[in-house]
Amino acid sequence: MEQRLSLQQKLLQKLSPQQIQVIKLLEIPTMQLEQRIKKELEENPVLELESDNPEFEDDGEAQELKSEKDTDDEEFSFDDYLNDEDEIPSYKLSANNYSKDEKYVDIPFSVGTTFHENLYDQLRLVNLSEEQQQLAEYIIGNIDDDGYLRRDLLAISDDLAFNMNMEVSEEELLKILKVIHELDPAGVGARDLKECLLIQLNRKKGKELDLAKTIVKDFFTEFTKKHYDKIQKKLELSDEELKQGIDQVLKLNPKPGSSYSNPLNRTNQHIIPDFILENTDGELSLSLNQRNVPELKINDTYLGMLRSLSEKGKNNKSQKDALMFVKQKVDSAKWFIDAIRQRHHTLLLTMSEIINLQKEYFQEGEETKLKPMILKDIAERTGLDISTISRVSNSKYIQTNFGIFPLKYFFSEGLQKDDGEEVSTREIKKILQDCIENEDKRKPLTDEKLAQILKEKSYNIARRTVAKYREQLDIPVARLRKEL
Repeated sequence: MEQRLSLQQKLLQKLSPQQIQVIKLLEIPTMQLEQRIKKELEENPVLELESDNPEFEDDGEAQELKSEKDTDDEEFSFDDYLNDEDEIPSYKLSANNYSKDEKYVDIPFSVGTTFHENLYDQLRLVNLSEEQQQLAEYIIGNIDDDGYLRRDLLAISDDLAFNMNMEVSEEELLKILKVIHELDPAGVGARDLKECLLIQLNRKKGKELDLAKTIVKDFFTEFTKKHYDKIQKKLELSDEELKQGIDQVLKLNPKPGSSYSNPLNRTNQHIIPDFILENTDGELSLSLNQRNVPELKINDTYLGMLRSLSEKGKNNKSQKDALMFVKQKVDSAKWFIDAIRQRHHTLLLTMSEIINLQKEYFQEGEETKLKPMILKDIAERTGLDISTISRVSNSKYIQTNFGIFPLKYFFSEGLQKDDGEEVSTREIKKILQDCIENEDKRKPLTDEKLAQILKEKSYNIARRTVAKYREQLDIPVARLRKEL
């Protein structure tokens, strides 16, 4: 077997720690940035808040530190840190570019008990043994935010045996689940929609509910598919009787957990805009929301310590170690401040180009004014990578005069009308949404009919594309939109 040696030349891009830091900071929204800065302040004593920094006393030691001696160390030059006095001692994060009257909106959510805590509180009022209470709490822990128990009781039984060394049968768990079904909101703990609706109906009294119970119990499939004619025929109902029965079912809540409108169930407790856009007589003014982002600088004491150590040289290992430690901390602080400053610059640059491209929309707030825009468009206008634009757009919000929007809202693909004009797919979706909202619910518009309406408006779109846009709008097919 012949062996050969060959040389290959490869170009590899390796990110520096500073670049990685910038990338990570780009990804996080304003609310998390504040926490990230606090963490850095705790970990690096060289970094401090501008407002907390004491003025450097001009004593004898300070005079000594102001000497202009050069260090013989080629690896490290103190001039890197002190030559540009405007850059380091006054390095600041905050651009102070929000209005003095703080014209932006925090949308705080009220504080209270969560959906699950509410269930636990109700459970304590039920007469259960200690073991039953433990089992009930475990089951409640498996109920999702919609109020459903989507895990099989057998799987829960296995979990209890494995994690808590409790041998519990499905029958015993079912008894406990029936207790949970008595809690509020009605329907909580149901394993599927049918059970959820029946629990709610069984809580109510009145003969007018008998038909609704029959429909859910015996004709649930026909009901969900809106095959009302089959229900009417089998139960020999008049049009009015059928309508009354269906209306009773439609009054029920298919997601009982959501009826407990506690905002603490959300992943984020606040929506804090990263950008603030003000419109004054048609003039748009963009700024970063920096209200909760503190000003930072490098601690003068550590800078003095670094200067002193560098002038004394590295006469022994102890001094060398001290010098390298302080240098490392100063470097880290400088990199962090640089990364924050670069983050601000990149955010403003990206958002400014989005506004420039979508100026008509931001001036009027009319959704149909949104132009087709993809990440590549903004990358080309800013000179930044598409991945950078993606990071900026992710999890960021802008406050406008007509609401707070995620940046992703402004991106959409484009299509050409018959006259050659390029329009945003969002404009087409808006027309579809308007058509469906104004349709006759007794005879909802099919996808084919919607495609025909769009064609009459010069949007030549296939039926399957209409179906795709309708699904993206989370709108069901015509048959499921039908009402009596």
